[in-house]
Formats: sequence, structure tokens, C-alpha cells
Amino acid sequence: MKRQFLTYLLSASMLAGYAQNKNTNPMIEKQVDQLVSKMTLEEKVGQMTQISVEALLKTTNGVVNEPHIIDPEKLATCIKKYKVGSILNIGGDAQTRENWQQLIRAIQKMALEERLKIPVLYGIDAIRGNNYTLNTVLFPQQIAQAASFNTSMIKKVSEISAYETRASFIPWTFSPVLDLGRQPVWPRIWETFGEDPFLAAELGKATVEGFQGDNQVTDKYHVAACLKHYMGYSMPLSGHDRTPAWIPERELREYFLPQFATAVKNGAKTVMVNSGEINGVPVHANKHILTEILKGELQFSGFAVSDWQDIQYLYQRHHVAKDNKEAVMIAINAGIDMSMVPTDYTFCEDLIALAKEGKVPMSRIDDAVKRILKVKYEVDLFNNPTGNAADYPEVNSLAHNKVNYDAASECITLLKNTNGILPLAVGKKILVCGPAANSMRVLNGGWSRNWQGTNSNETEKDKNTILEAIQKTFGAANVDYSEGATFTEATTISESVAKAEKSDVIVLCIGENSYTETPGNIGDLNISAPQIELAKALAATGKPIVFVLTEGRPRVISAIEPLSAAVLHTYLLGNEGGNVVADVLAGKINPSGKLPYTYPRTANSLHNYYHKHTETLKFDEWAGFNPQWEFGYGLSYTSFAYSNLKLSTDQLADNSKITVTVDVANTGKIAGKEAALLFVSDKVASITPEVKRLRAFDKVELQPGQSKTITFTIDKEQLSFINNDLKRVTEPGDFSLSIGGLTADFKYVSAIN
Repeated sequence: MKRQFLTYLLSASMLAGYAQNKNTNPMIEKQVDQLVSKMTLEEKVGQMTQISVEALLKTTNGVVNEPHIIDPEKLATCIKKYKVGSILNIGGDAQTRENWQQLIRAIQKMALEERLKIPVLYGIDAIRGNNYTLNTVLFPQQIAQAASFNTSMIKKVSEISAYETRASFIPWTFSPVLDLGRQPVWPRIWETFGEDPFLAAELGKATVEGFQGDNQVTDKYHVAACLKHYMGYSMPLSGHDRTPAWIPERELREYFLPQFATAVKNGAKTVMVNSGEINGVPVHANKHILTEILKGELQFSGFAVSDWQDIQYLYQRHHVAKDNKEAVMIAINAGIDMSMVPTDYTFCEDLIALAKEGKVPMSRIDDAVKRILKVKYEVDLFNNPTGNAADYPEVNSLAHNKVNYDAASECITLLKNTNGILPLAVGKKILVCGPAANSMRVLNGGWSRNWQGTNSNETEKDKNTILEAIQKTFGAANVDYSEGATFTEATTISESVAKAEKSDVIVLCIGENSYTETPGNIGDLNISAPQIELAKALAATGKPIVFVLTEGRPRVISAIEPLSAAVLHTYLLGNEGGNVVADVLAGKINPSGKLPYTYPRTANSLHNYYHKHTETLKFDEWAGFNPQWEFGYGLSYTSFAYSNLKLSTDQLADNSKITVTVDVANTGKIAGKEAALLFVSDKVASITPEVKRLRAFDKVELQPGQSKTITFTIDKEQLSFINNDLKRVTEPGDFSLSIGGLTADFKYVSAIN
């Protein structure tokens, strides 16, 4: 153990490094104070209440009418009686933009007829595009975006998503997801930016900047971001959604908090809270996490909203409260500002009673209401509660779809390419097989026009599936098709084999169907048996097989990976996914994505790239770190060479930085993009160090023969970690950095003993 080290309290470091500095506006604060001073208790509680629009829609025989129509009586109960300040989501399938505008106008009209004329804040799961509005751009899902390692591209995607969401007159999106995707069984891995905290923090920052704009919203083209799901939601012990997690606070602060802290520092306006429990305490009941850390250490000035029905679940599921009233008391006192109730008004009734009884202080209610009203002013709802439909001519435009194509092109990841079989030679006879070959549903995944993404084949029928895009790119005469199997059963394997005999190459599209949240829970991470059976039958023909993986999490394929000549990982590429796959196969796109998670070799040996030394093969040859592919892995049709790794100094002092430069050259014959990943290893530490950690990255485009110098900086903050006293420390000693196969050593020397 090192004897000397620089230590500073975590709270102090958070205040210095993470404290929010973009969400203070004296004019807005004055307006908020004046408005709150005029409000009754009932009006304040109403602002803290969020109701799902499905409770407000007209129905026929209990079924919501299509297109959706607001029921004036239901809305009057919501707005006039209970003074509700927020409404969310969709209540079924996606609506047209025109219908959304009509719904929002009806809601705001009634809200503005009330005494204080406070507009409703409408929130929606508009992730990677305005996915609950028909005929809008569906970008790659977050896990695919992460594979791009391109922050500027992700910011642009988020800007367009904000524009198209605001075009439906909706000013608040429940995105980005900043949960850490390190448990591959968890069904929401694809909603994350992968397993690395630094990558998630940088991409989360870019997303927030894209959503909220340089002016932190206050215009008609941006939306308020909502960080999900603060925090630790993504690491349940079972891997199943919304089941208990056991995460020591040191681990929470080391791996799960930094990406939220970075986004808060960069002005994120709202936070949605983890639905689960950590160490036996539901996060909605955890004052330490919600108030002491989020609002204290991070100085978060926005508001925290619960997830779906989670305050009620404190007594219905978690059994930490005896009834709804006690659950409301616990959650609001813990730091929840807004309750996603979502379909009744028990929250209002119980919180009013609790306030009158003194069990929830008025100071806590006033704080929550001020936070909510502040966001309403920041998204300019008081001046523009709806919008002007003519202000959004670019929705689903050619320009927006071109950005979608370019983004997906940087996400797709080439994992294997034996003997350079890809790109495919002109004139090859191609057989396309597999359950993912002719489906838009599998390209888009969940949150695509409806919750589980089940209707994408209909709503996105004007887009190209993988099969359709291959037919258009290579010519229908050169492409044959046989499904072979669904995700759950073998169907036409014998037909597929017969057609394979007549083909030169097989493109086998496998993975999993769309899902999200609890319906996506699985008991086996291995890819399904019918797909394995199909792959083995096709391999028996001796024809080369190109695997195209369409999946939201890394399904284990080690049983069939040796049968493939090439492997393309598409994740969930969105509406341009089919075109991008075809153009990669044809060589029109040179793939540049890299894995944002570690792809496991077996279902019972799940490691992250930043594993400990005791998990290496050197220490344990039987169960050590031996994935199918490691985090950051990805091939190209060209080749890159790294050289001239230089450090400005090999001695890092307290207030200095090391400048790292390295040359990257395209040594192949075609243009390509390369994500350069800089890892740092701590040789000895008082907490067992990881083998390595990502500390910087950059992406460059190089023509054949071209070389560029990439520059990074390293300071003591990037070398710090949380110790057992929950203090962030940077310990003097030896470090090494690595990039592109090159390594260099340096020391950190502190003047403080």
C-alpha cells in the first residue's frame, strides 16, 4: 500500500468539480419566488403531481380511441380540481404530429384558464428521436451511439431529436439514460451508453448539450433533458429489471455517480429516479442519495421526478411503508419533487393531508415547487405553452435522415473479417437468412412508436429492412431469401440449406426481438437455440457465413462464432440500419464503431474491461477475463498504425498536466475513421486497481497514407478513485498509459504528504 497520498473529501471535490453552474438565472428565480408566494397548498401539490395522458383520453368500451382525443371531463378533474402541473407520455401507440399539437393545445388551454395561469409541463420518452410521433427520425439507440465514440455526432443527433420533439409541442424528454451498462443480462443495456463511466459521462454531456442547446433551452427548438435513472438501477443482482441491487457506496461513487455528476454540472434540468432498491433501501426512500448527494454535493438545482408508480410501490412492492400516505411522506421527505403517480389522484390527497399534519414540512413542498416552476420558465412555457406548427419544416426531412444515416454508419461495428471476405465482391450470389433479416422491429428495438416496439414493421414500412436494402444494393437477381428460423422456433431450415447450396455467401441476421424493461427479462444470455440450429445447418454447406447481429445486449454466440467468416454488430441501428448494413457489405461504408461493452464468451463468466488483476487469465486460467471481444474492439476495412507516443513529462505534479501526443496513420488503401482510446493503469493503489481505465478518446478521419497527431491531457483528477473512507484520492506512484498498442510510464508526485 502507498504510504503517502493526496486526499480530499468527496463532498469537497464534488462541489469543486461537479457543482452545477449553468442553471442559475436571477430573473427566473425572482419570478418563481413571486409565483410561489401566491399559491395555495393545493396548487403547490398539484405542481408536484404528474398524471399519464392515458387517464385523460376518450375511450370506447374501455379502449383508448384512435387518434387520441382529450376527454374534457377527465382533463377538468386533472387540471381544475387537482391543479396537476405535469402530464406524460402516450397512452398507447404513436400519434401524428398534428394530433400531438391538438392534444397539447387542449391541455394548455385549460391550464391557462386557471387562477395563476401556470402551463403544464409535458414529458415524454423521446429517446434517440421523437419516437412517439409518427413520421419522425428514429436514430440509433444509445448503445449503438456509444459505439461511435463520436461526441460531436451524438450532440447533433440530440439536437435533431429535440427539434422534432418540440415540433409536437413537447418541451421535456426523459433522456438520456446514464445508467452504467455493466450487467449484460439486464434488459435495458441497449438504453445505456455502455459499461464505462467516462464514456457514458462524455456522451451524456454531449446529449444534454444537444437537447438543451447553448442557451440551456429557452427557445422553441430545444427540450429539457432528464437523466435516467439516478442511480445504480442497472446493476440488479439477478440481472432482472427492477430487482434488488447490492452496491457498496464506494462502488456507487466510483462507477455509477460520475456520469450523472458530469451531466448535472453541464446543466441537466431534471432527473428521474431509480425504480429499484440498493442495499435494502428503495432509492425513492433514500434521502442520502436524493438529497445529500444529488442536491447537496452535486448542487443540482432542477427537480427529481419518480419513475412510473414508484412512490406507490414503496408500499405495494417494497413494503417499507404501510400505505400510500406513508409512502408519499417517505418519498417527498427523501427528496422526490414530482410524483409520476400516474393514473389517480391519491398522491395529491395524501400529500395535502401530510402537509396539514406537519409530517411533510411546507419548506420541503416549497422547495420542490420552486424547482419545478424554475424548469417551466427555463423551457419558456409561460411565453410559449404550445408552439407554431410552421416553425418546424425540417421534421423527418432529407437532411435529418442524412444525419441518421451518417450516425448509424459510425455505430456499426466489424468484429470479425476472416481473409477480408468483406466487403463482398461484385456479382456474388447472396442468401439472406435469419429472423432479423426482414424486420424493422429488430432494427429499432423498444420505445419505437410504442413501448415494446412491436409495431415497427407497420409504422416504418417505408424504410428498408436488411433484406430489402441488400436487394436494392446488390440487385434482386443476386439475392435470395429464406427465413430459416424465428427467434423462438425453427421454420424453414431445410429450405435455407437448399438455397445456401446455390449461393456464394450467406448473410445470417440473428439476435433478439424488440423489448424493454421487465418484459425483456431473460434467464439465459445465450442466443436462442433455433438460431444456433440454423447457423450450424448453414455452416454444414461449407459456404462462408457473415453474421449480422441485431441485438440490444451481447447475446452469447460462442457456440457458433467459429462457423462465421465475418461478424457485423449492428446493435439497434434505427431506421437507417438496413441501408447501413447493406452499404457496409458492399464497401460503400467503412465500419468504424467499437464495442461500448465487453462481449462475453460464456453466460456464466461476465466481466467488464476494467476488471481487477485477480480476474485475469494470468491469475485464474479457468475463469479469468477471456471475453469473445473486449470493450473498445472494432475492425476496419483499412489499417491504422500508431507511432511516436510522447509525454510532455514523465512527472505529474499536483497542479500540472501531462500532454500526451500520438501519431495515427491510415496505412491501408481506403479512407477510414479511427477511434483512438487512451487507457491508464495504476500500478499500485490502496484500493485494488483495475487493470486499466479509459481516460480519454478521440475520433479522426484519415485518407489513405494520411497521418494525424492526436493530443490528450492527463491531470491528477483523471487518476483519482474513491477509497474505503468514501474520499476521492489521488495517490502518488507509478502509472502507465496505453493507446493503439503503445505504452508509456509516468509518475504522479504530490507535494502534499
